[in-house]
Amino acid sequence: MKTESSNFITTFFRLESAGGLLLMFSAVLAIICANSVLAPYYQLLLSTPVEIRIGSLEIAKPLLLWINDGLMAVFFFLVGLELKRELIEGELADKRNIILPGVGAIGGMLVPALIYLYFNSDDPVAVNGWAIPAATDIAFALGVLTLLGSRVPTTVKIFLTSLAIFDDIGAIVIIALFYTAKISISALVVAAVCIAILFVMNRRNVIATSPYILVGAIMWVATLKSGVHATLAGVVLAMFIPLRNPQDPSESPLKSMEHDLHTVVAFFVLPVFAFANAGIGFHGLGLDDVLHPVPMGISLGLFLGKQIGIFGLCWLVIKLGVARMPKDMDWLSLYGTAALCGIGFTMSLFIGSLAFEVTGVNLLFDERLGIIVGSLTSGILGYLILNVAFGANKSE
Repeated sequence: MKTESSNFITTFFRLESAGGLLLMFSAVLAIICANSVLAPYYQLLLSTPVEIRIGSLEIAKPLLLWINDGLMAVFFFLVGLELKRELIEGELADKRNIILPGVGAIGGMLVPALIYLYFNSDDPVAVNGWAIPAATDIAFALGVLTLLGSRVPTTVKIFLTSLAIFDDIGAIVIIALFYTAKISISALVVAAVCIAILFVMNRRNVIATSPYILVGAIMWVATLKSGVHATLAGVVLAMFIPLRNPQDPSESPLKSMEHDLHTVVAFFVLPVFAFANAGIGFHGLGLDDVLHPVPMGISLGLFLGKQIGIFGLCWLVIKLGVARMPKDMDWLSLYGTAALCGIGFTMSLFIGSLAFEVTGVNLLFDERLGIIVGSLTSGILGYLILNVAFGANKSE
């Protein structure tokens, strides 16, 4: 069992790290397209209307929203699977492993949000973006760790991943509570019926995953039509996927799906999302655009807020004796990890699209500029600090 767990963790980190590097490439490619002769074709591709109609049921969206509402539901489904496994038998099953990353995640969401609000509290439209700098992109962060090679202890990766899981939980709650449109009661009733069916299937030990996916697809459509963001359907569906087969304890439908989806999400879903959302045009960019309260609040929230919030609260609980410093970590590596969490890229872009989509005002340019600046500077600082913390004298 120990070997199986070790292999699972190793595979997870390898996929997440490689996916993070591919994310970087996709983001750079999007920026190149948006600032070259390809710009009109890039915009035309993302605005291409895609429609599905069955009788009176119609889903018509531009390609960009199919990516953000559809593909990202697959990403959140994977997040839900990881969360369920971690809480039942993973690192988070032991309460002693929950305290430090949990507290760090709270600080890493609260302080960036407060910094953003400091810059934008007097603007009723811009204030909707308060949650943008509260997110951490685990794939991007692990991709940066990969650049440091085998010097990085596994405990650092586990701490970073655990913190990001709590961060994802916070993001899910934020999306559910604050970023919903007008609510359709009839669509919510359909979604609730789907949840009831999933519950019954789980209690009756239905092991085959195809019935869950079928009901989950119906729930996704109902959630999309309800006004609650459709990606939350992915998280809900994941909670009902069986972890074990009662007839064969060695078989895990949840782990099998998680294993299969990791590759799809790391090498397709997230890179496509990054390519579709990171294409900022820099033509005519001036100092006023950079110093606008929205990008300023986001970039400083990611760069300063994450460091201060995560490291500050972790330092406090360790000094109070409530939690212990993880094995093979010290204050410098903890600070470097906190800085690395300022890479908010994918989740920040996603929450930003929701925040300003809800307002009906197009502030996406401001939002993406702040995310890229804050994530880039956080990644560079985190890399430099961890490079010192795990210097050449600690290498193999």
